[in-house]
Amino acid sequence: MADTRHLISLRDLTDADLDRIVRRGREIAAEDPAVRKEPLRGRVIGVYFSKTSTRTRTSFTAGALRLGARVVTFGPGDLQLNTGETLADTARVLGGMLDGLVIRTAGAPEELRRFAEHCPAVVNAMSADEHPTQALADLTTLWSRLGRLDGLKLLYAGEGNNTAAALALALPRFSAVELEFRTPPGYGLEPAVLAEAQALAARSGSRVSERHDMESLPEGADVVYTTRWQTTGTSKSDPAWQRVFEPFQVNAAVMARCPDALFMHDLPAHRGQEVTAEVLDGPLSIAFEQAQYKLHSATAVLEWCLGQ
Repeated sequence: MADTRHLISLRDLTDADLDRIVRRGREIAAEDPAVRKEPLRGRVIGVYFSKTSTRTRTSFTAGALRLGARVVTFGPGDLQLNTGETLADTARVLGGMLDGLVIRTAGAPEELRRFAEHCPAVVNAMSADEHPTQALADLTTLWSRLGRLDGLKLLYAGEGNNTAAALALALPRFSAVELEFRTPPGYGLEPAVLAEAQALAARSGSRVSERHDMESLPEGADVVYTTRWQTTGTSKSDPAWQRVFEPFQVNAAVMARCPDALFMHDLPAHRGQEVTAEVLDGPLSIAFEQAQYKLHSATAVLEWCLGQ
């Protein structure tokens, strides 16, 4: 069996790994599924989601099946973790039966790394702090649509959540990128993540910045990106939080200030909150194309993690 690898954080990827996965996702998108080989035939992949998912769970399940693997799925109530079995014991059992495990959890990355101590290949399909496979799908979408990542100008409006953190840890590795976050006061990126992103940007000749208003938006943005205000699996302690978020809605006025920009959203979307229907369903929106690319990117991730 080829060497296996974990993808728990984008920090686990070298620049070459990141480039390879994104390029492979683009190749898979262009392939004819009818003639695709099945390099994971004979492998068994577990898919454990303790939180809801439409796109990510489907993309990894369909990707594994298209690669020839068998899939075992676990929902939030299926494992004996709910009856008191320790995570370590569960991980030891699953690691002895599975060739790879795709996990979504609301927990910390340490939980995923505990699984990785016993399982051959663990993929973080979203944790509280980071959504690495979303960023990989986003980069694959953008490279396929625009033909480049170098020199990209992306404006992100909304909460500094796990999707934002993943973008911050991935996109600035490419050269001459301008990545600007506009986040509500009190809901920005974690300072350590922002500092890490700025260090990556300095190394590659890119720029990462963050502001807490929607004034003086950057000119010439290639992409405007937003996410759901209420991140999956989370809640906000401030009962008036929506008033803080309202100025960060992506609407026609925002897009008019970035007239040539494509619109992206990691979905699910709440029309009338973080984005208007006019924008999400408009001609410059590639949100549903972006969702489709999650399948191609997930397939590339599984190939990489299982040593193909």
